[in-house]
Amino acid sequence: MQLVFDQVSYTYSSHEGEIAALRGLSLSVGEGEFLGIIGHTGSGKSTLLQLMGGLLAPSAGRVLLDGQDLKDRQVRRNLPTRVGLAFQYPEQQLFAPTVAEDIGFAPRNAGLSAAETDERVRFAMRLLRLDYDRYASLSPFELSGGEMRRVALAGVIASRPRLLILDEPTAGLDPAGRRGLTAVIEEYHREGAGIVMVSHSMDDIARLATQVLVLKDGAAVWHGTPRAVFSHAEELRAMSLGVPQAAAFAADLRASGLPLPEGLLTIEALADALAAMGGAGTGAGTAGAQRETGEATGAAHTSADAGTGAHHGL
Repeated sequence: MQLVFDQVSYTYSSHEGEIAALRGLSLSVGEGEFLGIIGHTGSGKSTLLQLMGGLLAPSAGRVLLDGQDLKDRQVRRNLPTRVGLAFQYPEQQLFAPTVAEDIGFAPRNAGLSAAETDERVRFAMRLLRLDYDRYASLSPFELSGGEMRRVALAGVIASRPRLLILDEPTAGLDPAGRRGLTAVIEEYHREGAGIVMVSHSMDDIARLATQVLVLKDGAAVWHGTPRAVFSHAEELRAMSLGVPQAAAFAADLRASGLPLPEGLLTIEALADALAAMGGAGTGAGTAGAQRETGEATGAAHTSADAGTGAHHGL
């Protein structure tokens, strides 16, 4: 399955006149791919996701799903079974009296039998680490914030979408919750689904994405592999986006004289590069890299969570 943007623009009216939220964007994403999207507030990220999910129609250009235009009502009607969209803080959309009923809403609404719906619910709950016997009959509103997040995402995944679109899926979660949820996303991706994820975490984007799209003022600035995109470190910092913590630490080590290669985006890659340099001193450097980078990442996550005012375990 392939979702294609062909010179897509989107404008809307405001008291300031016509605003271009997206300008001439062309891209494609399909099964097995992982597209990470980054950009500051107002760069067009949310508009892009809504266009992908068929919630908005482009002002110009075309959005095609396997060659079929999403402007076609019948194509849009079948979209939820193929493309799943989870907004930021999806738990705010929970509504059913029990966890199982909430997760099973989309399959039931699609006309699946009770047995098929139950199978989808159990699949989604297993993937999201929600024990069926423990959670199925509970009210979702009795759960913790992290558990509610998992129930909401299970409701999206119960439709078995081949393209899963996520808007800041780890926002407001504590570090343990963030790790748990990204592990779920990785597992669904390994099963062959395509993933589109907006995130402010450069570390998550560098570790998970196969392609990265950088948006600014509704236009694509860069679109390529994480290594290619994050090579523009100074420009990204000027856009208040930055680079992964491991890449920043590697740059500091290079500045101090260590001949490290470019493109070290994860803690593991940096540690391996230091270990490959050999020598007892390098071993200490590896441990220091893992420790200092981990501490820096944790501090960044804590700061981000403090900004949301919400700390939820998963």
